[in-house]
Amino acid sequence: MLTEQINAAITFLRTTDLDKTTHFYANILGFPLVLDQGKCRIFRALSGAYLGFCIQDAAPDNREVILTLVLEDVDSACAALEGAGVPIEVQPRYNEQYQIYQCFARDPNGYLIEIQRFHDPRWG
Repeated sequence: MLTEQINAAITFLRTTDLDKTTHFYANILGFPLVLDQGKCRIFRALSGAYLGFCIQDAAPDNREVILTLVLEDVDSACAALEGAGVPIEVQPRYNEQYQIYQCFARDPNGYLIEIQRFHDPRWG
């Protein structure tokens, strides 16, 4: 079961104004900023639950939500999903820009599921 391996969950959303979004979530709602990746900022909503906002010049008509599960063994998790018949959109790979190891799958509703491990030492 993947639930035994998950350390955290992050919901990534898009924004056209990262500074305004940061002000709202950090200063108005009081969510601590735990990681600033330049184009993405991740805030702690609750213990183990995070919201990530990533800059995008123009909001798409279909604002795609990315549900991210943070765990250590991305390869095994991806293989388990694949073995269960879950469509894998992107096989495990290292993303240098964000210093993460990740893969992507789709849930039955079409939502993008990212399985990732942080390599960025700033992530706690």
